[in-house]
Amino acid sequence: MAAWTWRFETADGTEVRPAVQPEEFTTQSDAESWIGEHWRELRDGGADQVRLFEDGTEVYGPMSLHADQS
Repeated sequence: MAAWTWRFETADGTEVRPAVQPEEFTTQSDAESWIGEHWRELRDGGADQVRLFEDGTEVYGPMSLHADQS
């Protein structure tokens, strides 16, 4: 079974400890639902962006946790 995990980063790509500790997710959908519920707390806690991994392989990212400011 695949393990889906998030990596939390500052804007320059430095890994940071998340303000909300994630679980290990069994589906991409569960991982994305979780980030949808917690992104504000994560952003306020110092994470600027996230990357999603499946079994250690990056699926996508970086994805900003900041609202589009343009």
